[in-house]
Amino acid sequence: MQQQDRVYILGGAQTDFSRNWARENLGLYDMFQEVLTEAVNTVGIEPEQIEVGHVGNFVGELFANQGLIGGFFGHVYPELNNIPTSRHEAACASGSMAALAAMTDINAGNYGLACVIGLELMRNVPGQTGAEYLGAATWYGREAQECTYPWPHMFDQLAIEYDRRYGMNYDSLKTIAKINYDNASVNPFAQSKNWKFNEKNYTNNNEYNPVIEGKIRKMDCGQITDGAACIFLANKKIATAYAKKKGISINDIPYIKGWGHRSAPLLFTEKLRISKEQPLIFPHANQMVNDALNRANMKSISEIDGLETHDCFTVTEYMAIDHWGLTPPGKSWQAIEEGRITKGGDFPINPSGGLIGLGHPVGATGIRMMLDCFKQVTGQAGSCQINNITNMATFNVGGSATTCASFIIGL
Repeated sequence: MQQQDRVYILGGAQTDFSRNWARENLGLYDMFQEVLTEAVNTVGIEPEQIEVGHVGNFVGELFANQGLIGGFFGHVYPELNNIPTSRHEAACASGSMAALAAMTDINAGNYGLACVIGLELMRNVPGQTGAEYLGAATWYGREAQECTYPWPHMFDQLAIEYDRRYGMNYDSLKTIAKINYDNASVNPFAQSKNWKFNEKNYTNNNEYNPVIEGKIRKMDCGQITDGAACIFLANKKIATAYAKKKGISINDIPYIKGWGHRSAPLLFTEKLRISKEQPLIFPHANQMVNDALNRANMKSISEIDGLETHDCFTVTEYMAIDHWGLTPPGKSWQAIEEGRITKGGDFPINPSGGLIGLGHPVGATGIRMMLDCFKQVTGQAGSCQINNITNMATFNVGGSATTCASFIIGL
């Protein structure tokens, strides 16, 4: 990638994912306002510098009776009352779609500085209602019909497929959960930062770790979370001026080195039919990984120092491990048992705590991942910081891996 074509990340902000906004008598706009204001102040830009706004949100209409969220920009800052804005949806990958659109805007030369916000209000309804709303990312009426909770059921089916094809080590899923909760315990933004666990929580004890659907237990599940994240993407001209203002080199500002985006048919059973004779369950996800590496001019994931991945369930992270090529197909348990994915391992995964530990406000997740990667490569991750980081990647999944997206972020 030529330097003039780079899309830089100037920084951003996220809300505290432990908050329940409805209990504070606050709503979706309050969340939008807070994260945008915090990001502007943290990064140190003027609101009038923002030329375009992109929003990632999955189901604002269901949880908050609110669509057309891009219209909020002008209410936060009058200077933004006539900028172009748009909203993007791809279930849990909605935030990544917003970032891809903003990146494309900049690459096309349409705008120089883009604001990308992801947000979701989800804790304002009962748990069962929330589960039903989130079921909109399945093919409604055609799958996940014989269950109480659609997504635990769907990802139980993924674990079953792993077991059928390769043999499934369910104990390794419990290790994934423990790693992510341990990482989240020191993250000041984490939903679970003050939660207390004991070893029984990571067993098949039905009191401490009850079954939710099939063999998926409570500790295997990501969180229902309120939250927002915001990042600013810039072209070289804007990034150069920003670096001069801050008294730093442009080489100290991370940029998007590579990206990948692939989709598959909506039905989970159709995905399995397509991959029946192939080594990996989701070949399109592995194609996405290769796309991102190729665009970054990287030969393998050995050039990446860590991953913020989509662990809406432990088995989703299990899937990421072999689909990213860290192990042969079906052998993800090896990397887990060897400690490779811990903060001290050779390929740390989710030093933030991930969706299980940090939280999963659906539309915000892709943006939050990018922000955490920005913090890691600039040494600003605080208690979540891992050592010797130059390049960090995201892996964001929507639906039953229907939409897969990745960004490689580095210096």
